Amino acid sequence: MSNAQSPGTPAIAAPASPTPYGPPISLNDAKRVAAAAEAEALAHGWPMVIAIFDSTGHLVLLHRIDQSNLGAVALAQRKAETSVRFRRATKVFEEMVANGGMRLLSIASDIMAIEGGLPLLQGALVVGSIGVSGMSSEQDALVASAGARALG
Repeated sequence: MSNAQSPGTPAIAAPASPTPYGPPISLNDAKRVAAAAEAEALAHGWPMVIAIFDSTGHLVLLHRIDQSNLGAVALAQRKAETSVRFRRATKVFEEMVANGGMRLLSIASDIMAIEGGLPLLQGALVVGSIGVSGMSSEQDALVASAGARALG
């Protein structure tokens, strides 16, 4: 048998290896990430919740800006947890579902398929994640990105 594709058949790219886990983010670094995310949220007047998880999947820091939605507390944590467990942005799952990947939700109901969760990288290692909730998913992602950039 040949592994060659027939003409006109689209190539299927092999999935990239996930970014390796590194040591858990320190509390000081988690505070720095949260402070950068909070500054971005406050610059826009957005009351949000910011959750930072470490690379072992445990909550390191939870920060709730005054007047943020109570429901955002759980959502921010779920976004951060999904992101660190799968070492990718939650937007990836949102896009899968939007493109008809409803099976994803049936096999992994604890996945948060809404933008706003990002892995936190130091060097080429996942040291944790940030999850943000409280506004639209795009706004949540903007604030999460500001926090993630604080690690440099």
